[in-house]
Amino acid sequence: MASDPWSPWGPYVLGVWVLRIRALPTGGRKSILECFKVWDDTGAVSTTSEFEHMLRGASLRVTAPRLAVLAAVHHNPHSDTDSLITLVRETLDSVSHQAVYDVLRALTAAGLLRRIQPAGSVARYETRVGDNHHHLVCRSCGVIADVDCAIGDTPCLTASDDLGFVIDEAEVVYWGTCRACLAGSGS
Repeated sequence: MASDPWSPWGPYVLGVWVLRIRALPTGGRKSILECFKVWDDTGAVSTTSEFEHMLRGASLRVTAPRLAVLAAVHHNPHSDTDSLITLVRETLDSVSHQAVYDVLRALTAAGLLRRIQPAGSVARYETRVGDNHHHLVCRSCGVIADVDCAIGDTPCLTASDDLGFVIDEAEVVYWGTCRACLAGSGS
């Protein structure tokens, strides 16, 4: 282990950067209660205390697995369950697959996470909830990116005929090829 107790935990997709994670003397394990101070692409700082506040606000007990899953999803938006299990185990090595599945289900039911599943893909999770945003999916590499609703507040919620439904959400998925794949193919 390096003599510097502060080690970087690299950049993540969609502008979320983890600045520093404190490495503990216990074999390099990271403490979920000391970690996870990040600057995201809006300039906001997210900390474990904010995740604790979110859990309490949803009337959920604050547990290490819930904090670890919230932090992993926040830092790695659009991750699938297997990726999240791997990330959570970097902090809580003894957490079971079932515990992560249960936490994902509870956080989604509480409205703290959004579950998305583009056609042909496994379920993925994000912490961006409560707004009407959509997704871009690369047909080549599968990367997923958030995109705000095109025009106005929520034009996609105005159906030509609502058939008596009260519409509160629309799922729009844009498919195409990302810049990286276009650059790699020479197109």
